[in-house]
Amino acid sequence: MKTLVLGAGAVGGYYGGRLAEAGADVTFLVRPARAKLLRENGLKIVSESGNFDGKNFKVIESADSHYDLVILTCKAWDLDNAMNAIAPAVGSQSAVLPLLNGMSHLSRMKDKFGAERVIGGLCIISSTLDSDGTILHLNDKHGIKYGELDGPITERINAIDEMFEPANCVSKKSDQIIADMWEKWVMISSLAALTTLFGASIGEIANSPYGDKIADAIYKECLAIANAHGFKPSEAFGERLRDKSSTLKASMCRDMENNNPIEADQIIGDLVRKAEEKDVLVPYLEVVYSNLKVYELNRIARIKD
Repeated sequence: MKTLVLGAGAVGGYYGGRLAEAGADVTFLVRPARAKLLRENGLKIVSESGNFDGKNFKVIESADSHYDLVILTCKAWDLDNAMNAIAPAVGSQSAVLPLLNGMSHLSRMKDKFGAERVIGGLCIISSTLDSDGTILHLNDKHGIKYGELDGPITERINAIDEMFEPANCVSKKSDQIIADMWEKWVMISSLAALTTLFGASIGEIANSPYGDKIADAIYKECLAIANAHGFKPSEAFGERLRDKSSTLKASMCRDMENNNPIEADQIIGDLVRKAEEKDVLVPYLEVVYSNLKVYELNRIARIKD
């Protein structure tokens, strides 16, 4: 399966690297500076699950041919640029697998490429890039799921699964990918809401006077939205939000600490809109969303200064 991965950062580089390590036909579509580093130094992954240091893949700065599978990894604010970048790679038989947070990207991608070309996907991983472009895998989870948006396992999903099977990650085809994406959305939105609101780790919040209570309230709001839309995510993640020893922070929290752009609308704003559609009361999420939008306004002001 001829596969194009947009981006070789913390997510695209990790899963694309694992595919390349397993011998898959992988090409990375990246910006010039990243392309130069990859050509000179290869792709490096440092992980408790096994390191990777290799060059057995292709690197391009613009696409000029079609691919069987295009894996799209980008932040929400860069989705339009990302879709334009991969457009020349998407042919009539191509499948596009987005690994983005939330759900709102799906409708935009279907409008751009056609509903029949877009499949659902998610990944569960904590990773980042260090100063020299090495991908640092920060936890023991590196799962990825993929499936047709309307459910049934098709020939192309089986082909993707066959390609991922020998790779050093936990891959799984799904016949309920939308439900899986909702479950992840509840997890990341509750984690992001809690840690950005306090600007602190789960453990620090849990050790505060009302931290447990607030964590529980935020998680229940996220669950209530999913339930109102007909999905029943596991409630197990709620316990992790009350772990007094946890150093976990959402990536959005780390982005705010570093004055970076954030996915406020994709992760929290769209969830609040989903609550409004079903008349679900979400006072904590409204506070969180307002806090994030204030951060965005202040960030723009700081950049202008």
